[in-house]
Parts: sequence; C-alpha cells; structure tokens
Amino acid sequence: MASPSDSSSGTPERRPDARRPDLYRPFRPRAARVVSGVLAVAVLAMMVAIAWLLPEVAPGRQSVLDRAGIVGFGVLVAWFLVRQANVRADPDAQGLTVRNLVVTRRVAWPEVVSVRFGHGRPWVQLDLADGDTLAVMAVQAADGARARAEARRMATLVARHSLTPRDD
Repeated sequence: MASPSDSSSGTPERRPDARRPDLYRPFRPRAARVVSGVLAVAVLAMMVAIAWLLPEVAPGRQSVLDRAGIVGFGVLVAWFLVRQANVRADPDAQGLTVRNLVVTRRVAWPEVVSVRFGHGRPWVQLDLADGDTLAVMAVQAADGARARAEARRMATLVARHSLTPRDD
C-alpha cells in the first residue's frame, strides 16, 4: 500500500504550502527577522550574564531586586525584538491581515486604493478608501530588491482583486 507521500503512486507529494498559489504566500521581512532574532538572544544573554556577574564585580552593592530588574529589562527588550521579527502580512482571496509591532489589522481588498513603496519609505504603505494609511512592516526597504519584488506582488494582488466588470 502506497503512502500519500510515496512518489511511485504517480501523484506528487503535496505539502500544505504547495496548494497555496505563490501569489498568496505570506509577506515577511528577511533582514529584520535575522537581525532581530540574533539581537534578542544576544541582549537576553548579556543581561543574564550581567545579573549573574554583578556580585563578583560590585559585592554588597546590589539587591536581588536589582538583579531581577536587569534580567527583566533584558526580557522586555528581547520581547520587543521578537515582535519585530514576527511582523507579517497574510493575503487571501478576501483581503490582507497585517501584523505589525503592536497592532494586527484586517483589510478587505476593495478597501485598498493603492500600494506605495519607494525612495524614502522604510516599508510598504497602503492607502485605504477611508483616507487612512496602513504601514505594512512585513515589506521593508532593508531587504533591497526582494522588498521591491514583494511590493510589486502586493500591488498585483490589489489590482487583481479590485477589477470591476467594466474595469474602471
């Protein structure tokens, strides 16, 4: 009996992502994820090391609360960096879910008027029908050519889902 992943069955192996069209894959920054992840680990390790070594460097001058505060600060900074590493935008046929540092927002494709990205912009910005704008931190200028390609992909999604019967 052949398993679903057996290539001898004549059907290619399907991964969950293989069913999702390439156009609808999530938007995620590359440089920010790597840098934020490395910094989160480094800051947390440094703060734990400082708290651990503090009694050796300055004996009798600190309390347990001082050391806990140092570690707590490291945890807070690491949490912020992990949030930065996890920004993303998930497109589907109905709209876009944008998860930035603090806020997650869902917009339907008809709400998006235009996609702006270019010189002087750190990330993609969506102009919305209600006059508001929405930053999409998942596409960041720091990613260079990859970011420009991702901005074009987002603009393609907006254009594809804003077509009307008359194409006006």
